[in-house]
Amino acid sequence: MEISRKKKELIKLFISFLVYIIVGCSNPNQWVESLPKVWTLSENQITNILPKFHQKFPDFHDRLKAFSLWQVGKPYELFCLGEEKGEDKDPIFRLDVSDCTVHILTSLASVQSHSWDEAKSKLIEIHYKPNNMGISIPTYKSRWHYTTDRIQDNFSTKDITSTLISENKLESVTITLNQKEDGEEFLQLGWKKQTSINYIPSNKLTTDILNNLPHVSGVAFVKKSYFKLGLVVAHEGMVIDQKNIIHASSEYGKTVNVDFMKYYFREKGPLFDGVLFFSFHPLSKK
Repeated sequence: MEISRKKKELIKLFISFLVYIIVGCSNPNQWVESLPKVWTLSENQITNILPKFHQKFPDFHDRLKAFSLWQVGKPYELFCLGEEKGEDKDPIFRLDVSDCTVHILTSLASVQSHSWDEAKSKLIEIHYKPNNMGISIPTYKSRWHYTTDRIQDNFSTKDITSTLISENKLESVTITLNQKEDGEEFLQLGWKKQTSINYIPSNKLTTDILNNLPHVSGVAFVKKSYFKLGLVVAHEGMVIDQKNIIHASSEYGKTVNVDFMKYYFREKGPLFDGVLFFSFHPLSKK
């Protein structure tokens, strides 16, 4: 028996609905873009949304990418995390503003949490060095102040630069972190660390290297002029899909999602002198 026109229309609508569901589920941007802007929400509202990221994105790295995309557009503010007391009274955890490092750290903490309070607790584990008892307590001096130090010794962010390019193409710097060339501390921490680190110089940075990255990874930008200050890294961000960088940008005044190579290489030359790449790891895998 010939199917009536009405039945055909119903079948067509049903098929369209199925396609919508399938496409929607395969496109993480669609759900993330439907959310209210994170920087406009209260702590309770964020607590209600965090479990949904786990439901939508069971994989840690997929969830990290999605949460990072949710941050795009967030206002930029430099040095916006602190200990809520002592030398730096800024909040321990916040999602209303970011600088480049805060974007990385708060994203890592949030995707491992189901509530605002849990995210704050995870942020403390990620952002502060453990004491002799293995407990992280938020103090100015125990904070991981240097990205170089963090990607060498913090479990959450591990240097993968040497796996991406042959050793003879890398450049190396030996430096005492937190010690200026006059011997004085850059930050008053009562701490310094002599270390060597390899990085990819700008003239060796290619799209082939990006193609070898995990689909979500970190990038830290090297500035040689900072070496005399006891620093290596001038900026950091998150590389997604081996192509774009999501980062809290002082240049744009907000968190942006832009083409990595176009961001790095400008008409007047590269913005930095080289790069480090690092991988992300959940705390539960210690």
